[in-house]
Amino acid sequence: MTGPDDRHTPQVVPTMRTSPSPVALRLRAVRKTYQVGDNEIVALDHADLDVADGEIVALVGPSGSGKTTLCSIAGGLLRATSGTVEVGGRDITGRSAAELTEFRRTSVGFVFQTVNLVPFLTARENLLVVDELAGRQRRGRRAAGKRADELLGELGLTDRAANLPAQLSGGQRQRVAIGRALMNDPALVLFDEPTSALDSQLGDQVVGLIREEMKSRGTSAIIVTHDERITHYADRTVRIEDGRLSQ
Repeated sequence: MTGPDDRHTPQVVPTMRTSPSPVALRLRAVRKTYQVGDNEIVALDHADLDVADGEIVALVGPSGSGKTTLCSIAGGLLRATSGTVEVGGRDITGRSAAELTEFRRTSVGFVFQTVNLVPFLTARENLLVVDELAGRQRRGRRAAGKRADELLGELGLTDRAANLPAQLSGGQRQRVAIGRALMNDPALVLFDEPTSALDSQLGDQVVGLIREEMKSRGTSAIIVTHDERITHYADRTVRIEDGRLSQ
């Protein structure tokens, strides 16, 4: 149900290798397989993909085609079986669990299909928790609060900052999730079916807002979707079927 205002201790890890000419995302021959009994299930099959700085890519395909697998590998949530993965010029292939945790905290943002806001935290606190979980020293509490307030203002949520998720409409919760994903100034934001729980009109508004926010910051994004109607907000559409990309 939509509302009327839906318009719109730190851990030290080794430094990751940086490539000389960074793009937001570079996948090379990335493969992901699972062993089920005697059978090998191929979820992603030798995927090659570049996402330029500031580019928005729509990743389109049917259910089970490998969309979420690709984004999970790009975001360091899953390890590729083979191939190389670079995000923001940093090679994350074969990184340790601790390194990948730090990578996710500092370099990539996620907006999941189910939003996953912390239900007992206000909209503002859901943004601030990003800094708290990271245990950051580089940004103090006052600076983090200012950053959260700025994002909420840009997203049209200033008057909802003190509301719990249950007190927000579906579109407002999505906007809080977008703000949370942007708190760490990521090189790449990954959106997994961001409009699946919204009606078509509100979904269109949310994707328009995603484009506006990404372009205003020069931040790259992949939007996973099965909805062809929203692909016009992307700079490019990449299709995936049976784990294979076509561009």
